[in-house]
Amino acid sequence: MPTVVPSAAGRGTAWVAVIAADRAYFTAMMARSGPEAQGLYFPAFSPEVQLPLVGRQITIGRRRHGTGEGPDIDLSRAPEDPGVSHQHAVLVQQPDGTWSVVDQDSTNGTTVNLAEDPIRPYTPVPLDEGDRVHVGAWTTITLRRA
Repeated sequence: MPTVVPSAAGRGTAWVAVIAADRAYFTAMMARSGPEAQGLYFPAFSPEVQLPLVGRQITIGRRRHGTGEGPDIDLSRAPEDPGVSHQHAVLVQQPDGTWSVVDQDSTNGTTVNLAEDPIRPYTPVPLDEGDRVHVGAWTTITLRRA
């Protein structure tokens, strides 16, 4: 039987990842990018997706079309974010029920809460409720308690 970690007063222990195209993040990325990013445009339509965080590790990336292998949070859905690596990052549940993000040495890096500098690869960064994990050119994943 799994161990249940008590939650903070009145809060649930379940978490949800809210995945969305983020114009503020896209604008910040474009301001820091070189000429290779000039062909990128913010998607005209990208519905927000909510996924429950189930399990101890949640992979973030893009499906490999050749093998069909895909991550838990698959960012190859339309509109596909071209800045996301196939194995971009992992959300790792901590013993207290909170989450950390670990960049998997992705090509374009992972940032948290619009920081200018990406997090160090393979180094867990603790996340709080409401923290925003930025990957690719416009994708933001916000962690919320369910």
